[in-house]
Amino acid sequence: MVSAGDFRNGLTVEIEGNVFQIIEFQHVKPGKGAAFVRTKLKNIINGGVVEKTFRPTEKFPTAHIDRRDMQYLYNDGDLYNFMDPESYEQISIAKDVVGDAMKFVKENENCKINSYNGSVFAVEPPLFVELEITETEPGFKGDTATGASKPATVETGAQVNVPLFVNQGDKIKIDTRTGEYLSRV
Repeated sequence: MVSAGDFRNGLTVEIEGNVFQIIEFQHVKPGKGAAFVRTKLKNIINGGVVEKTFRPTEKFPTAHIDRRDMQYLYNDGDLYNFMDPESYEQISIAKDVVGDAMKFVKENENCKINSYNGSVFAVEPPLFVELEITETEPGFKGDTATGASKPATVETGAQVNVPLFVNQGDKIKIDTRTGEYLSRV
């Protein structure tokens, strides 16, 4: 149990049956009345952000989030299959839980599987991936004054905007959080 007076950023707590991570907190001591803690909380399961205030003496159970490194094996329709590289245990995760997280991930790459009380709620891809461009139009000379970009399809099927000098067959580095091109490899 942790009291609201001991809140800190990144702490995960269970409040009213939901699991929240503390994004921001502030201890407020007004001139009149009792002190309170103003917080901004992110619901870990659905991603929603709420603001709540608590008395500093209120207590909440801490929520332990399990983050395991697992290897992405393959996609089987609506299921994504992962394997623990140490125990070789395999799990399948539904497409709606995974969301867009696997858009830039190739087979056999490692991801982090986040679960709470045994149920998986999120998949974190690696921060940066290196993928090959499978389809893009050639750039034209002289179009570089504006720092223009063009759409390209990578080997996982995802679309990325790349600079005009990048050609089909080039390997590029992508930030999976934003989906942006970083550099050629």
